[in-house]
Amino acid sequence: QLQLVESGGGLVQPGGSLRLSCAASGSIGSINAMGWYRQAPGKQRELFASIASVGSTNYSDSVKGLFTISRDNDKNTVYLQMNSLKPEDTAVYYCNAERTPDGSGIYYPRFGSWGQGTQVSVSS
Repeated sequence: QLQLVESGGGLVQPGGSLRLSCAASGSIGSINAMGWYRQAPGKQRELFASIASVGSTNYSDSVKGLFTISRDNDKNTVYLQMNSLKPEDTAVYYCNAERTPDGSGIYYPRFGSWGQGTQVSVSS
C-alpha cells in the first residue's frame, strides 16, 4: 500500500512561512485528489486543502489566500506552501488522499495510517 511521509514542519514566528512536503512511496498520478489535513491540540482532524489530479484546488476559508497546495506527479510529492502563519495554524499536519469525514466528522486515511505527520508550531 502507498506510504506517505510528511516533512518540513517546525517552529516559526507569526507571519512566517513554511513549506511542507509529502513524499509518496509510489505513484500518485492516478489518485484523483490529494489533501492536506491538520489536527490542532484538542480538536478534530480537519481537511483544509486538496488538489485534484488535473490541478484544481480547494481550500477552507481559514487558509484561502494564505496557503497553496501543489503536486508533482513525476516526483510523487505533494507540497503545501504556508504564508502569513498564525498561532492558530499550530497543529500536526498530514497528507493523504482527499476523503469525506464520517457522520462524527472523523477522517479515516485511505492510505496507511495517519502516522506522525509533521508538527507546525507558530509562536513568538
